[in-house]
Amino acid sequence: MLNVNYEYYKIFYYVAKYSNFTRAARVLGSSQPNVTRAMNSLEQQMDCRLFIRTNRGVQLTPAGEHLYTRVSAAMIQLQAAEQELSADAGLEHGSISIGVSETALNIFLLEHLKSFHMAYPGIRLKIYNHSTPQAVRAVQSGEIDFAVVTTPVEVSAPLKSVPLMPFQEILIGGRTFADLEKQELSLADLSSYPMICLGPESVTGQFYRRLFQEYGLELQPDTELATTDQILPMVRAELGLAFVPEPMARESIRRDEIIKIALRESIPERMVCMIYDRQRQISPAARRMKSALTDPQG
Repeated sequence: MLNVNYEYYKIFYYVAKYSNFTRAARVLGSSQPNVTRAMNSLEQQMDCRLFIRTNRGVQLTPAGEHLYTRVSAAMIQLQAAEQELSADAGLEHGSISIGVSETALNIFLLEHLKSFHMAYPGIRLKIYNHSTPQAVRAVQSGEIDFAVVTTPVEVSAPLKSVPLMPFQEILIGGRTFADLEKQELSLADLSSYPMICLGPESVTGQFYRRLFQEYGLELQPDTELATTDQILPMVRAELGLAFVPEPMARESIRRDEIIKIALRESIPERMVCMIYDRQRQISPAARRMKSALTDPQG
């Protein structure tokens, strides 16, 4: 087995990559004479010629080509490992700022935040409770690393929207409306019942007002709320019927605290999505969280 100085392999890699001793020396932070001496020593130890010197630089011999194939593969792996270690070091400390709507937080993000915090306890999480429009503006201004919100949402370059999870909303009511559990209502029928809905300034409120308009109806809620978190308590308090994401109502339905009501019309599927700025550089911690959300298996 040859007792070759492994630093020679690194120098050889850059000389072969750039076909030039001087350029390799600049990249390595060395001098051309030192690089030349190292390659002369490598050729002596290998007992073969690796380079053909020319006026324009150097060319690999067949033996040099064979060695470069092996050395370049090893260098690529070493460089990748260095980058990974550097990124992991960046995950020991730091912070991530996320703007999130309440629905997205409750049905999607909370679970992922728990997993991420357990894996990277040194990272501080800054979670801002935003409406979808507020979250988009915060991404645009650079106040947050990215946003997790619900559709409908429209963004333009350089912002990008990435779907994370589809969800379906259902019509629910308190036990006072238990008789409706065996019926199928239409959107028009809902005018006969007290309705609970988010205000028109919210994306969800706008979504349902447009849905009713598509059927020639007007949504006139008896109770308007500011946040999604307020819906279930109001329904349990028998203040009316409401639309809510199925994951948020699942446990209350299981406990028989509220009922699910069949609806004749189909409620369009909505999506939890991530909004980020493609041109903005974010920290290693934010990149790792972003990757964990968009590619959970990665």
